[in-house]
Amino acid sequence: MGENASFWESLIYAHPTCATWKQEAEGSIYHLASILFVVGFMGGSGFFGLLYVFSLLGLGFLCSSVWAWLDVCAADIFSWNFILFTICFVQFIYVTYQVRSVSFDKEFQELYSALFQPLGISLTVYRKIVLCCDAEVVTLEKEHCYAMQGKTPIDKLSLLVSGRIRVTVDGEFLHYIFPLQFLDSPEWDSLRPTEEGIFQVTLTAETDCRYVAWRRKKLYLLFAKHRFISRLFSILIGSDIAEKLYALNDRVHVGKGFRYDIRLPNFYHASLPKTPPVPPPRRLQRRSSGRPRPGVPNCNTPRKQ
Repeated sequence: MGENASFWESLIYAHPTCATWKQEAEGSIYHLASILFVVGFMGGSGFFGLLYVFSLLGLGFLCSSVWAWLDVCAADIFSWNFILFTICFVQFIYVTYQVRSVSFDKEFQELYSALFQPLGISLTVYRKIVLCCDAEVVTLEKEHCYAMQGKTPIDKLSLLVSGRIRVTVDGEFLHYIFPLQFLDSPEWDSLRPTEEGIFQVTLTAETDCRYVAWRRKKLYLLFAKHRFISRLFSILIGSDIAEKLYALNDRVHVGKGFRYDIRLPNFYHASLPKTPPVPPPRRLQRRSSGRPRPGVPNCNTPRKQ
């Protein structure tokens, strides 16, 4: 303990304390460097956040180097600040190069701003998604078919960028597909990676359309390498299927002005004409012949109107 105490005492009391403080303030260059440090550490995340941080910190270290060279005349302070300025400058150049290398065409940039950026997807992750579709946007002319019922194989996943697609089955209209919606999300979700299938609906372009297509096998390889991208597409496809189901729900009506709601199937059955009850099997009658348990509603008791 004595050796440890002497070590800490020598560490604390080895240097004389400040008996008198310097009356005059440091020069404007020192205060400018401090301001740059404070503002620089307020930067955000992402590429542009890194550019903001490294640029302001680099200027702060540069001002500290100038202050150490002119006012303090201390070679060690100047050397450390200049080394830190060099590191920030190199990092700034590296991030700038990354931003330039992740540039996209106009349609892919608009797709990123509308769909992927609100979800917090970085440009590097989005770049992997774009490269998986070969950075190509396919054109589908008016009245041309993207898929034909019972004929077209399910071998890709496509996202509509512009235009409108009409979905029909046996010539009967089902719903439309609008920009930023998948063309074949139900077909994609209905098959496993090793299964094959064909379209059960026909997809026809009502206007000139543009879409992005990912080949099935290539996209599954991307999912295997990057689980985050797999979860991202799972969420997007699930949301897209839900929108299509609600679009179908708006077209289904039952008698007496009721509308069928897929979220409330019990309400739909209650609005249908009464049908004679089907007696349960004897085995089930024996089990349910006793008194109803508290808290469990009796389905045979008519509801009050």
